[in-house]
Amino acid sequence: MLGRVNHIAIAVPDLAVASAGYRETLGATVSVPQSLPEHGVTVVFVELPNTKVELLEPLGEGSPIAAFLAKNPDGGMHHICYEVDDIFAAREKLVAAGARVLGNGEPKTGAHGKPVLFLHPKDFQGTLIELEQL
Repeated sequence: MLGRVNHIAIAVPDLAVASAGYRETLGATVSVPQSLPEHGVTVVFVELPNTKVELLEPLGEGSPIAAFLAKNPDGGMHHICYEVDDIFAAREKLVAAGARVLGNGEPKTGAHGKPVLFLHPKDFQGTLIELEQL
């Protein structure tokens, strides 16, 4: 079911500072910021030869990233995103196996314009999992 790792997401308290660190200190290519109100975040992607790193900053008071940063003020790894061929088939298989899909269980449009779902971290060794349809 799982394909390749699409990205690893890191929550950051200051997107501009984090982007500059990756761009200037590590020499990475960093995308322009993209606001995703439906997800409550502003993101950039650090492009790597084999995957991406997504840097997330809270967008608005109700952002789940704001809650994460309240517990981890310096930031930290937030989730890992895997690609799947069919997000609906993946969801049905996971739910049948007892995994919990966050939210209302329906895919939302992610930063790449593709359907995404998040799986409860308690079902995956404390790691929040995002699935993104190819």
